[in-house]
Formats: sequence, C-alpha cells, structure tokens
Amino acid sequence: MSTEVLDYAEEKVNRARKVLRELTSLRTQIKNRALLLAGELMDSKRDFIKRENAKDVEYAKSLGLSDALIDRLVLNDKRIDGMIKILRDVASLQDPVGEITKMWTLPNGLKVGKMRVPLGVVFIVYESRPNVTVEASALCMKSSNAVILRGGKEAINSNRALVEILREASKMAGFPEDAIQFIDRPEREIVWELLQMEGKIDVAIPRGGESLIKAVAEKAKIPVIKHYKGVCNIYVDDEADLNKAYHIVYNAKVQRPSVCNAVENLIINRKILGKFFPRMAYILGRAGVELRCDEESLKVINSDPRLHFVRAVPAREEDYYEEFLDLILAVKVVDSLEEAIEFIEKYGSKHSDAIITENYTKAMKFLNEVDSAAVYVNASTRFTDGNEFGLGAEMGISTDKIHARGPMALEELTIQKFIIFGNGQIRDGVGVPEDIMRDLF
Repeated sequence: MSTEVLDYAEEKVNRARKVLRELTSLRTQIKNRALLLAGELMDSKRDFIKRENAKDVEYAKSLGLSDALIDRLVLNDKRIDGMIKILRDVASLQDPVGEITKMWTLPNGLKVGKMRVPLGVVFIVYESRPNVTVEASALCMKSSNAVILRGGKEAINSNRALVEILREASKMAGFPEDAIQFIDRPEREIVWELLQMEGKIDVAIPRGGESLIKAVAEKAKIPVIKHYKGVCNIYVDDEADLNKAYHIVYNAKVQRPSVCNAVENLIINRKILGKFFPRMAYILGRAGVELRCDEESLKVINSDPRLHFVRAVPAREEDYYEEFLDLILAVKVVDSLEEAIEFIEKYGSKHSDAIITENYTKAMKFLNEVDSAAVYVNASTRFTDGNEFGLGAEMGISTDKIHARGPMALEELTIQKFIIFGNGQIRDGVGVPEDIMRDLF
C-alpha cells in the first residue's frame, strides 16, 4: 500500500477521533438543529443532488449494471423527500446519550448505575443506495458518534453531494462537521487499511451483499456488526387464518423480493396442504413467482389443472439455504410446529421468521424458541426495518449476538457503561494505616 493511501486513511480517522469528546457533551438541541437544517438544505438543493446523481446513473449504465441495481442508485424527488423525512424523524426521537437505564444502591452505600454512551468512531461500508449516506449520518449525529462513510464507486458523486450538504448544515448549527467523514477515493486498499485500525475505529458496519460483508469480516481487526444474508421463513400452521396467510405470504415475497427481509422459505403444515396450498400457489403464480417445491407440494401443483401456468420445479437441498432476492420461493411441508422450528434452525439465517396461527400457545412457543433477530406472529417479515419499527432509520440489520440485534438504530449506536457514586467507600475497610495517618506532615 502506498504511503499516500495510508496517510489519507489516517487523516480521515484522526479528524473523526478529534471531535469525539465534543460530541459526547453536545446538547441535543444542537444535534436536532443540524439534522433539521440538513433537511432544509436538501430540499433547496434538489437540482444539485439530482445533477450529481445523474453522473452516477450514467456511469452505472456504462458498467452494464442491471436495471434493479440502477434503480437502487437513482435519487428522484420521491427519494429525496424520503431522505428529508429520515432527517426529521431522527431529530424527533429521544436522545439516547446520557440516559441512565438502571440504578441501584449497595449495602455499603455505593450507588451503581448504567448509562448510555456513544460507540465512538463508526465505519460504515455500503453499496449502491445513496440514501444510506443520509440514514447513517443522521443516526450517528443524533447518537453523538463520528462516522466514516464509504459507499460504492458507482454512487460517489451522489454521496459526495449529500455529505457536502450534511457538513454544511452541521457547521451552520454548531455541530462538529468533522464528525462526518467521507472516503471520496475509489481504492479498496483504503477500506482494508481502515479495517486494521484497532483503537482508532471502534466498530465497522458493512451494509450490502453477502460477499461484501464476508470480505469486511475476514479482513477486519476491529469489531464488525453484520448479517450475511436474510433467509426468512414463514410457517403456516394448521390453525392459521388462511385469509391472513394468503396476504402475508404474498406481501413477504412479492412486494419487494430483492431485499433481505423478503420471505425465501414457505413452510406448510401437512394438515392444511390440500386446502391452503393450491390457492396460495395460484396467487403466487399469478405474480410470476417460481416455486421450488418438495415432493408433496409439487404433487399438489402437478395434479391440479387450474395451476398449469405456475412455474414449479423440484427443490434441491441447497434451495432452502438460498437467499434468492428474486421472485423465487422454496416450499416445505412439515407435520408439526416442532418440525417447522427445526427446519428454521437448520436452514434459516436468524434474520426474520414468522408463524401464521390463531393458537396462542403455539404462537408463544414459536416466539420463544425461534432464535432470530425478529420473530413475528401473523405479520409479514417485510416489517424488519428501522423506520417501520418506529426507530427513525437504521444502520443495517444485525443478526449477530451482541449488544445490537435486529434493526440497528439510535439505541444500538450506544453502549452502556457503569457509573458509580460514592462517599469515600473503600473495599474491605483497607485504608491508610492509622500510624501513617498520624505521621502525616
């Protein structure tokens, strides 16, 4: 790695670290003012944002990227409105920094508590979607973290424009603008160097495809908050309201199939297979969904002439592990709730899983025993999202078993430290010996 690249990376980190103490003691009003001003500037500079974004879209087309990837890159008025809403939503949320979550008194009179403090310097690596620049910056600003942003080269002009607006608003509001750092060079070596900076960067958050997340996790010496993929499951119980099931499964697969909270495996109780699955297959088939079925569910489709148009093929073992991110759904028939939970444990990715049932006992068993970041009863997995959960926005969705699990928003960008109030207490009564105290001059 060249000295120039190393110097560039270190300068970005040093600038971010220099403002950490100032951020920690910053008043909430200043943070909110910076966020609201950023929204106002974004509104007034729409033409500038769209002009810079057009450069990225043109470049993406020249690379031959798919229409789906280009669509994620585009910033139109609706998406700019969405970013402005995120800034306003985050400004309206309660500031978690300094919150004392618990306090108790020991027999010796010490008062022990837990208080929320920022993580520090957060490095987020992401792909395509420029709105992540605004989401990540807004959450870090409100939670008093410094953020280092590294988007994909295909969005560099859009991201640069958005960062410029965020920093301008910060300066106007009295918020330290160096708390927002942007990697505006394309060399991957910069990312690998930043991931080695133990003691300087506190956490890395990769947000994108499985290959990106794996590369970051493998190369990092700093903590990484990650989710590799979203293999989400829906189990339709024999005591399900089938009308609810049709709508929930359709929404979870069809509404937006290319995202991590879309359903990939449909699990059906054998007792309702003949009643439920022909209609569900018809609905999904009409939406263009390809079904990858086990032997029993495939037989249902092949034996019903009304389903002749449905694309259905035998499922392979690996299909149940697959995050399709497309109009493809794997189907499995089981005998019981127990078998469904075992299936999810084996094939799921601990992201989001749902049960459709009217039986309270079964619902609670599913909630208790399915080991995932988000577990649903009678609702679509598509709700696993910081904004949908009322969190304002999210840095990403963590499937790790650390302090942050599920949508990672303001609270998850803080960590708790112990605070202790005393009045001269000493352990085991061991203080300065009396003879030494008597001899003090």
